[in-house]
Amino acid sequence: MRSKKLFKALLSILIRGHLKSLEGYVRKCRLFICFYIIDLIKILKYNIENDIHFYRLTSKLIPLATHQDVVWNYSKVIQTECQEVAKLIKQSSMRVDAHPDQFNVLNSINESVIESSIRTLEHQLDLFDLFDIEHGKLVLHVGGKAGGKEAALERFVHTFERLPSRLQRALILENDDKTYSASDVLGLCQRLHVPMVLDIHHHRCYNEGESLESMVESIFKTWEADYWPPKIHVSSPKEFETDRRHADFIEVDDMLRFLDLIKPLNQDIDVMIEAKQKDLALHRLVHEIKQARPKWQWLDHTTIEI
Repeated sequence: MRSKKLFKALLSILIRGHLKSLEGYVRKCRLFICFYIIDLIKILKYNIENDIHFYRLTSKLIPLATHQDVVWNYSKVIQTECQEVAKLIKQSSMRVDAHPDQFNVLNSINESVIESSIRTLEHQLDLFDLFDIEHGKLVLHVGGKAGGKEAALERFVHTFERLPSRLQRALILENDDKTYSASDVLGLCQRLHVPMVLDIHHHRCYNEGESLESMVESIFKTWEADYWPPKIHVSSPKEFETDRRHADFIEVDDMLRFLDLIKPLNQDIDVMIEAKQKDLALHRLVHEIKQARPKWQWLDHTTIEI
């Protein structure tokens, strides 16, 4: 809450024109970012203490970092504060990725949108470098479907092929809940040789009749050449079965059905929980899995072997 208020205050100062120099702007931005990084350090320490091995880094850490009319060397002014973040991530071998927001559309019919998206994605990789994050991944949806789905998929391929190689290596693609099904995204990932993130609830909300059973092994195989094991997104609907909104907690049966499904594949996976109550949702889910499957072995508080 404190960081949000500081950011709003900073924007208000910029809009009113009270900052007459780049130095003044940098001082205000540095203050905001330092508070945010202090909070980030607290989060990482909490994760380590609670065996939470996977963290999604915000893509909004640096205010106005990708704004075309604002240029400043933020890495120089916050380098010292980032060292502890880098140390915590490296020492704990924590998996860190980012999920840039829905305004990043690589298959847009508007070239300026594509260029803005590429700037944002490259900025996120710059943050990974700043925190010395190795093998960092950027989760992205395919985007819109202007001109029809097939044409939109071809535009995505065309944009992907012109991306810098470090962006190509970082991108992982996720099925969404209304436009691109798991089958659509799997085909695209196989074509581009990039990993696919399976979102279980998105598949429940939008599919074209295909079952997870028929696809999950192929989805996992898209990760064969990657450093990390496959990543899965798990959430539960807020009200009705195909409600796109995330619930506060995870329904244990949602998790158990998927784990039972993939058990014969003997595949390691990392699970990202998307729930409004965040870590509280994780703790409750662990408790409920232990009650439902008392014979399953736990390697630590959040790591399970089935």
